[in-house]
Amino acid sequence: MSPSDPSAEARPTSAAHARLLGTATKIFYAEGIHSVGIDRITAEAQVTRATLYRHFAGKEDLVLAYLDQADQGIRRQVATAVGSTPSAAGQVRAVARSIVEGIRSPGFRGCAFLNAVAEYPDPAHPVHRAVLAHRQWFLDTVTELLARVADSNSGSNSGSDVTADAAGRHLVMLRDGAMAAGCLFDPELVSETFLHGVEGVLREVSAPVPEAG
Repeated sequence: MSPSDPSAEARPTSAAHARLLGTATKIFYAEGIHSVGIDRITAEAQVTRATLYRHFAGKEDLVLAYLDQADQGIRRQVATAVGSTPSAAGQVRAVARSIVEGIRSPGFRGCAFLNAVAEYPDPAHPVHRAVLAHRQWFLDTVTELLARVADSNSGSNSGSDVTADAAGRHLVMLRDGAMAAGCLFDPELVSETFLHGVEGVLREVSAPVPEAG
């Protein structure tokens, strides 16, 4: 079926929207954003440019929809991981394992958000702001989980010198490194190293504070 086939335009607009977003997601993630033009997306989605502009104001709007879809997917992934165990430390480990599953998956090309922000370095740009919003949510989420780990290990002389805020930043940096390395080196080795690093963060945040004197 060619892009100009009338049967493509006769389908429900929701189907056209899904095809456009699905096509853009696949290409943006695999090949980058700036290198992909509207004509390529409409051709592969088998819709006309007019159809695209009925659903999206332009390419930037499509990019934001792509990132929003990625954000929602990661939020569901994290929620599933957190809901898999009542243990605070177990929840951190489950989130880490869910990240590793992505690194080990076929077609892995790194973090969609880190990839996108490399192409949109202007802090005022809506795409850049969308990336920062997602990353702030993730940082807040893992910091809260790590605070629960610290609280669950608190006692008369417990509670690490490492704050949950510092541990959260550490975990996010480990995750960023693993996502970058996972598409360049052996994903199994990268995954093993990342999970080992997460265990180190858990030990730091839950280690007892030595008695003074």
